[in-house]
Amino acid sequence: MVRVAVIIGSTRPQRRGEAVGKWVFECSQKRSDAEFELIDLKEVGLPLLDEPTPASAGQYTQEHTRAWSRKIEPFDAFVFVTPEYNHGPNAALKNALDFLYKEWGDKACGFVSYGGDGGIRAVEALRVIVATLQMADVSKAVALSLRNDFEGQAFKPQAFQEKSLNGMLDQLLSWAGALQSMRTQGQ
Repeated sequence: MVRVAVIIGSTRPQRRGEAVGKWVFECSQKRSDAEFELIDLKEVGLPLLDEPTPASAGQYTQEHTRAWSRKIEPFDAFVFVTPEYNHGPNAALKNALDFLYKEWGDKACGFVSYGGDGGIRAVEALRVIVATLQMADVSKAVALSLRNDFEGQAFKPQAFQEKSLNGMLDQLLSWAGALQSMRTQGQ
């Protein structure tokens, strides 16, 4: 069975990401084609990248990095829930990605973003980052508008957003299964 981590990327106070991440996770629980787990970067509590060597070397010296590695390694795919800050992804998510390398490789990912324009520029920037990490990102994404999918701070997604999410998850699980098979054959 494919294992998928839904990662809440925002760590700031009064963030919208927690509600969005929980919505993604709750919607995923209606499916029987994968196992989903919710990971909140605020709870993970990674400091700013403090490893002396690049992650691609795989020589982790910090216990928090080794714990993050153990957390991420078993998953076959990821849904990154990201806000858009200043036309890009937020620092906490970028930092979490930068801590590891091989743990992300040959795995699939999808995006659920939110912002004034649905967070689409954050996703475009993340697509370049995950490609460098050897991840396969799916083309479908969920873009939540602060104007249409929120009432103030309250998250109230439009009805079609769940269909968009399921379309993205369909693609994600297809790619995750193919990559899982590829990783198994390579061992």
